[in-house]
Amino acid sequence: MNYQLDLHGEELMEQYREWLPLYQRLAVLADEAVRKALKEQHVTVTAMESRVKAENSLAGKLELKGAKYRSIDNVTDIVGMRIVTFYSTDVDKVAAIVNELFVVDWNQSVDKRKLHRLDSFGYNSLHYICRLRQSVGTDQESPQLYELPFEIQMRTALQHVWSTLDHDTAYKNGGVKMPNEYKRQFNRLAGMLELIDEEFCRLRNVLTDYRRRMLALEASGQLDDVDLNSDTFRRYLDMHPFALLNRRIAAINQAELYPVPLMPFLRVFQKLGLETLGDVNRLIDEHSDDAYRLAASQLGATDLDILSESIAPQNLCYVYVLKQGGGLKELCQLLDWIKGPGEGNTTIAKGLLEQIHALHLGNS
Repeated sequence: MNYQLDLHGEELMEQYREWLPLYQRLAVLADEAVRKALKEQHVTVTAMESRVKAENSLAGKLELKGAKYRSIDNVTDIVGMRIVTFYSTDVDKVAAIVNELFVVDWNQSVDKRKLHRLDSFGYNSLHYICRLRQSVGTDQESPQLYELPFEIQMRTALQHVWSTLDHDTAYKNGGVKMPNEYKRQFNRLAGMLELIDEEFCRLRNVLTDYRRRMLALEASGQLDDVDLNSDTFRRYLDMHPFALLNRRIAAINQAELYPVPLMPFLRVFQKLGLETLGDVNRLIDEHSDDAYRLAASQLGATDLDILSESIAPQNLCYVYVLKQGGGLKELCQLLDWIKGPGEGNTTIAKGLLEQIHALHLGNS
């Protein structure tokens, strides 16, 4: 392919062709090192890609500004890597890992996040110019491998999306200057996305602090201060709070208990008005005896020898509703929550109501 290069540009291109196997090897070594380190440090990224600049792409660069490069190793982005994170704080985590792995040329690296321009959001990535350390992929036959620079760009997912959209729009403009009216709209959108990026990061920090507080309260036994939600209830279930009542009920018929997921009861407890883990704990403490008596009434005349572990929370809910003054309507609604809507729920509710009244468990 013929390029519009001067003699110096042609020399640089020949160097590139000669060193292409080194560039390809460098890209592999750097990529493997970063992926391994991210995994070991438990840092999740949304995307990561490495590439060696194609010949036509390099030629285009040299046609425009080949004179600024004394030799091919002055072109710092022939090998490039892009790492995209979910949150802006993770960009700094990735940067710290990169700094540990490679030799960073601080004079050529740039933190474009510090530009603080309204129209720069999509380009606010952190750019490091790096070289391999000898500890990464030793290659005695190619010592120059450790002298070649490569570029790592680190940015958030929203920055990456905006950069792609902005580039696509500019590209399809065909070089036509964008009117100020449209440019202003683009800049407003860039500002909004930057705010969203910051808010996602802030919200994650708030939720992390919240989870830590809840864990501390759980560990100290202050369950009345622990909100009832999916995170806290899942950990609460790890303590097997219904196990004692389940074993008592199973002993009625010497039945075997088989495990089932109890997370669906979170929604039931919330609909019953329970707001904290302390409320759930009180439900168990105050109503276990009556829930056991109801189970004995249900199972005493049967020979059932296999029971679901859901029987304990289920019977606790039945008793709780009746103790709160509920009747047939409320029991039908409870069965809809537990089992899903069905015509048979009314029949089951009537039978439960008779049993509970016979045992004098309700308030009516």
